[in-house]
Amino acid sequence: MHRLIALEFPHLLQLYGCWIVAAVVALEGMGLPLPGEATLVGAAIYAGSTGQLGIGPVILAAFLGAVVGDNTGFWIGRGIGLRLALRYGRRIHFTERRIKLGQYLFWRHGAKVVFFARFVVLLRAIGAFLAGMNRMPWRRFLVFNMGGGAAWATFYGLAAYAAGNEFERLSGPIGAVTTVLAAAVLVAGLLFLRRHEQSLADEAERRLPGPIQPG
Repeated sequence: MHRLIALEFPHLLQLYGCWIVAAVVALEGMGLPLPGEATLVGAAIYAGSTGQLGIGPVILAAFLGAVVGDNTGFWIGRGIGLRLALRYGRRIHFTERRIKLGQYLFWRHGAKVVFFARFVVLLRAIGAFLAGMNRMPWRRFLVFNMGGGAAWATFYGLAAYAAGNEFERLSGPIGAVTTVLAAAVLVAGLLFLRRHEQSLADEAERRLPGPIQPG
């Protein structure tokens, strides 16, 4: 959390309670560069050290913020992202065939991406948008989004509540490790995709025949 935000955060919690947690987490899920995880951790530490907030409401607020924000991001991706990709994608070699390949990969692996996106800095902001853009079925998205949001809010909330400032110190390295692991998985996936793009694209065409409809 930036120093200024950290200084003002207890005051914001006193004024708005768990609403500030829900709001920041939700806005991050919509794609805005806000510290959703740091807000959850800070609120949980505040709850544990002052007793002025219950850890249950803090976790619930983070969970609801994650679900609302991510679902908003999903529908933005569904409504705008695909249209933009179809209209301008060719300028960056993102052809319709590759768009269809992305939809196919989300059909096969989107559940894992959506669930674990909550634990990775960049994916927290864009994962839902990508799921919507790649036409992941909404009900399937909702199930794994809620599961990931519940696991994330509960783990970080309870750990910060129990360990206090010590966990805040460790949360940075934990986030860095998860980001590095996610980056390693992404690189490995991109290398695999580059080697097998032709066969996977053919498989995607068989699974999703015909032109892509943006609506």
